[in-house]
Parts: sequence; structure tokens; C-alpha cells
Amino acid sequence: MIKQFLGGRAAFLRSHARLASAVGAGLAVLVIVGAGLMLAAGSGKASQASSSPIASATFSPSPSPTASPTPSESPTLEPTDSGPTAMPSGWAYSDLDGVPAPADKAHRLPMAIMIDDNKVARPQSGISTASIVYQAMADGGEDRYMMIWQEGDATDIGPVRSARPYFVYWAAEYKALFGHFGGDAQSLQQTIPQMSKYIYNEDDLNGGACPYHRVSTRAAPHNAYTNTNILMSCLLKRGYPATFQKTPGRPFVDDTLAADLPAGQNINIPYRTGQIGYRFDPATDSYLRLVSGTVELDPANNQQVHARNVVIMYQTYGMVPSIDHLRPVVGNIGSGEAVVFKEGKAIVGTWKKTSTTAVTRLYDKSGKEIPFVRGSIFMQSVPIGTGVTYDK
Repeated sequence: MIKQFLGGRAAFLRSHARLASAVGAGLAVLVIVGAGLMLAAGSGKASQASSSPIASATFSPSPSPTASPTPSESPTLEPTDSGPTAMPSGWAYSDLDGVPAPADKAHRLPMAIMIDDNKVARPQSGISTASIVYQAMADGGEDRYMMIWQEGDATDIGPVRSARPYFVYWAAEYKALFGHFGGDAQSLQQTIPQMSKYIYNEDDLNGGACPYHRVSTRAAPHNAYTNTNILMSCLLKRGYPATFQKTPGRPFVDDTLAADLPAGQNINIPYRTGQIGYRFDPATDSYLRLVSGTVELDPANNQQVHARNVVIMYQTYGMVPSIDHLRPVVGNIGSGEAVVFKEGKAIVGTWKKTSTTAVTRLYDKSGKEIPFVRGSIFMQSVPIGTGVTYDK
């Protein structure tokens, strides 16, 4: 049978950022990757934390948002008798998530931004258009996000919060712009300087105020925002590159035929401040995301949040003495148990990150690297022993 370009789904071709408009009542899937890791204290072995859910609501903090593309701006590609449709002229596959996009955006410098997940910071803006989303534990029993944009645009991104070392190591995998509001002493005095060749630092509290603004509709410190257009403008002003720096990528595959997809799948991931859920919808070959049982809406565009791939990584988590106070440590260097969810199926395997700058890779039980379907990737780091549940 002839597949349409990108797996035969018009909704997918409009990109993962726009799949929210195609949500249906039968959505049910979650990609979960878990992994355990013993942190090498005092060495180059980095640590990492796990994150908690986001709440959904409609909230648009930016006084004058920049317009983002609508679904009609991405062509719907139809198959021909001779095979899949060719890539549109001037388009390319995006480096981070394999989605087709105009070449200038498909190879744009990734923008990794630290995002608050305090309950008063919800709902967070921009999540529906991110290529990759990390959620991991942080201080005080809360969690934090790092969202990475490449081909997608967001008129609002936030609330922006502070850095932690393990998030820096994730950002270094892509040589990304790393946006944040300060950080713990370990991040600011050691980790970020040590990783200066692998990230493009944009810290509002240390000379990087260009892309950020405060909104009056939320109380500080949960009111710092930015957007993709101004981020790109400011990185150029700082002399940072505008294009992807050709770090190693991940493998991608096109969609499975619709007739071969399962009817549904449910995944539930408990965090200390709420539960993240995913429901797979075979009609869109994507996962509807829920926070504490409520469908997550992105205030930047009022779209429901979907994932094409969900990864659960079981990783060590703890609090250790630092330069100034106890800081969270997530063990994201090394390897451990993982579960990858895509297209309504769960693949139990292993996550592996061999160094602070190496790409986190996922392997099945035979040792073969697991390819993602083209589209957004949600990386859920949880402490070892977390009671994640899902339909087999």
C-alpha cells in the first residue's frame, strides 16, 4: 500500500504543533521512559531531576503577541500513484523531531527554555508548539520543565524560571540556546561555565534581559515570559548562531497505517503536585495530554496539547549539599530503565546518556535503538520506583 508523505496523515503533516485541533474523545496514549542511575558525586557524572504536571486553562499573558502559523500555512500532501509525495520545495525534516517544515525553521537553532511548574504558574504557555519537552523533579517536592522549540513558533512562552544542572546537560545535547532566570549556585558558578561550548546562555539575571518581559496578570516570580520571535532576534544580537549546530540526531520513522493502530491506550504518571496523563487517539496517531485529569490547553493558542512520542525515564533523585544550599540532583548521566510510548504501544527498554553532552538514546531489550515517529517528544523523568501505570 502507498503511504502518504509522513505516514499518510494530513493532521500529522500539519505538524505536531497543530495536532491539538484534531483531538477526539477516544485519545489514549502515553509514552513513558524510565531509568535508574547512580549519580557519581564529585565527578563529571551529571545529575538530573523529575517533574510534575501542568494545569490547563486559557491564559494569554503577552500584551502584544506575535502571530503564529495557522494549519492552512502547512500544505496537505496527497499520495500519488507513483508513491509518497515529494517534500515541498524549500522544506526539510526538522533536526529535533523529524517534522517537515520550511528549511529555515527546520534547521533553526534550538531554543531550550526553563519553565515553572508551581501550581500558580499553570497553565504554561507555548508547550503545544515545542519540539521536545522535558519534565523532571526539582526543589521542594515540585517539578520543572525545559521546553525546546525548533520549527514551531510560540507567541508566548512561560513562566520562565531558573536553571538546574541536569537541565543544562539536556540542553547541551542540542547545542541549544539556554534561556532561564538565574539558577542555583551550582548551575551559575560551575555547570553553565563548564558547558559554555555546548550551550548559548541567555540568563535574564546575568546580562540576558533582551528576550524577556514581565506580565502584570501574574505575581512574581511566576510572571516572566518570552516568545520564539524575540528569542531569535536576541540571540542574533548576542552573536549566537541562528542555525542548528549539527549535533547527533535521533532516528525517525513515518506513521504506521491507520488500520494497524490500536484502539487506544492510557498512561498515568504521578508527580508530587499532580498527575500527568496521556490518552492515545488512533484518528490522529497522537497522545492527548492531561494534567490532574484535565485536558491541557496551551494559553498561547488555546490548543489542546498532544504528544507524538512519550518517554518515561526512571532516574535517581535526591537532595545534596551545594555551594549555597541543598539542591536537587537527578541522575541523567549513565543508563537505566525506560519505557517508550508511540502509536499506542509501549516498548520497555533502556535510556542511555554516556556524557554530559551526549544525546539521550533509547534502546529496546535487544539493544536496538528505538526510532520515534515524526513529531513532538515528551521526556518524563521520574524517580526510580515511581508508580507509573499504562495499558499494555
